[in-house]
Amino acid sequence: MQKKKGILTLDLILESLRDSFLKLHPKFQIKNPVLFVTYLSAIFVILLLFLGHYSAFNLQIALWLSFTVLFANFASSLAESRGKAQAESLKKTQVESIARKLVDGQEVKVSALSLKKGDLVVCEVGDFIPADGEVVQGIATVDESAITGESAPVIRESGGDRSAVTSGTRVVSDQIVIKVTSEKGHSFLDRMISLIEGAERQKTPNEIALTIVLSSLTLIFIITIISLKKFADYTSLAANQNLAEQVTLPTLIALLVCLIPTTIGALLSAIGIAGMDRLIQRNVIAKSGKAVEAAGDIDLLILDKTGTITLGNRMAVEFIAAPDVNEKALAEMAQLASLSDETPEGRSIVILAKNKYHLRAENLDLNHSKFIPFSAHTKMSGIDYTESVADNVKIIRKGSYEAIKLHIEKLGGHFPEELIDAIQSISNKGGTPLIVSLGSAVLGAIYLKDVIKGGIKERFKEMRKMGIKTLMVTGDNYLTAAAIAAEAGVDDFVAEATPEIKLNLIREAQKKGLLIAMTGDGTNDAPALAQADVGLAMNTGTQASREAGNMVDLDSNPTKLLDIVEIGKQLLMTRGALTTFSIANDIAKYFAIIPALFGTLYATKELKGALYPLNIMNLTSSKSAIISALIFNALIIVLLIPLALRGVSYSPGSADKLLKQNLLIYGLGGIIAPFIGIKLIDLLITSLGLV
Repeated sequence: MQKKKGILTLDLILESLRDSFLKLHPKFQIKNPVLFVTYLSAIFVILLLFLGHYSAFNLQIALWLSFTVLFANFASSLAESRGKAQAESLKKTQVESIARKLVDGQEVKVSALSLKKGDLVVCEVGDFIPADGEVVQGIATVDESAITGESAPVIRESGGDRSAVTSGTRVVSDQIVIKVTSEKGHSFLDRMISLIEGAERQKTPNEIALTIVLSSLTLIFIITIISLKKFADYTSLAANQNLAEQVTLPTLIALLVCLIPTTIGALLSAIGIAGMDRLIQRNVIAKSGKAVEAAGDIDLLILDKTGTITLGNRMAVEFIAAPDVNEKALAEMAQLASLSDETPEGRSIVILAKNKYHLRAENLDLNHSKFIPFSAHTKMSGIDYTESVADNVKIIRKGSYEAIKLHIEKLGGHFPEELIDAIQSISNKGGTPLIVSLGSAVLGAIYLKDVIKGGIKERFKEMRKMGIKTLMVTGDNYLTAAAIAAEAGVDDFVAEATPEIKLNLIREAQKKGLLIAMTGDGTNDAPALAQADVGLAMNTGTQASREAGNMVDLDSNPTKLLDIVEIGKQLLMTRGALTTFSIANDIAKYFAIIPALFGTLYATKELKGALYPLNIMNLTSSKSAIISALIFNALIIVLLIPLALRGVSYSPGSADKLLKQNLLIYGLGGIIAPFIGIKLIDLLITSLGLV
């Protein structure tokens, strides 16, 4: 994927400004009850201007109410615009290609747009894959850079967990037959574009709940303002004072807009869009905002061992020589036996011998050598060679304990008992022993270690600080699982796990009220991914797993689940922090406007009004107080847009600690900032003679 544009680039600002005016249509405004009240308030004051209530003061109220609506539109438009550029780049990958469809075993060229679910298509070198599908025959390398941004081609093959292919990617070697798994317009790429553009973004349960709360507060303030008008009429008669010029309809409307939670109402959509956008920047596609929120509330992380906690490729870390065998001689034979082993394990043996003993197999006579490649069937690799024509053939093999034991017994040898303890010790540590033989003699063992990913233990420690437990699930035996779990620092583990065990684990935990996250890439992971509250499917995985999960990682990096949890928590914290700030703002605006409006009530020549002492900001007049509060109310939306898009800074910690921290910063800050801002605006507009 391409890198996302900066938050405030000129192109984004201009595009968002244009969209801000387009969103003035009622069909957009009515979706946000708080802003809809502000929208109607601006229209009402504008109508009053044309109905004989024109004044410079009322005009300023109308303008700043309109700006409040426009700034709110700008916040959501800016968040949406950041995804449009990414969506446009993805659309360019949708090539209208010709597909080679298999009909009764024969290739027929058809338009890719005519393909249907279940069709078989042949793709070879240079072909763009015409539709989402699964490889049902063959193996090939595929360039997925248009989707993932990763330049290195990846292997796609039939019959495994790396069989899914995506429309718009390109075959760079060999030939494969794919089975189409999506209809036109419903491919993975189509859904990615819709999600990035925000076209399918629906409000999450938390957003809906918060919207109801904000709407209730707005209704309460509407009732309050109505009653305030009645109070003003009654007290005018009781105090024998005329408040008609101070308590006007435009003034009361301005007071209403200042008191309702317009700040969070304006930023709520932007916060949600930005949360999904931050995932996209990490090459993760969330199918719904609900999944992102759920990630922030996760109680238990279920992680596979291989590829998630460990690197996935076992690495050679030690040579263990048999009695009376020199370790360097063992390393030399192990290296020779691994030259034709193209697996990561085989390459690591060659590298270990080279690094430890500077062995490079430089003197090997290739003309008198026969390489035996590693095979999953034989579980061995090796070489047969002679150092000179007069010498006998040296048969060197490296492989699993069972394979080598059977091999040397066929040659008349026997497995040395002295090496059994070493093999058992390797297994107890969670490693894998490989045995090296020369002819019918066993030379020793190689310790293959499932290497823990760097920094993973520290990440799990951070999870614990957040109150999240980690559970490693693996198909390995108990001893291997226990060793890896101890080294990685997970809270618990389950060994010899089947798909059914995974699914039942999640269901049982959910019955206890826990929220669960897990990763997976295989068809057998699909039920558990679908059951989990956050199911992170690997893009390299099967179509079934990608459909089952509610998130897809384009980089296919299972450890990214830890980043997703942090992004989810940051989203929830940002929404909570800005809600706190918005509601706290009302206290300052109340002290700005109410005393200014009613400060002279019941005042005499000797005494000031009863409410005058509440004018602690000492604002110039009731009109300057109203305009200053309105200006601050509008500008604070723009000033908080970068925070809404970036999210509040997050560091692992307990919920209580984070709550206290946010109340201090955004609660107290939300009270103090308006006092300072409104006073400064009051001094500015008074000095300019605007009121």
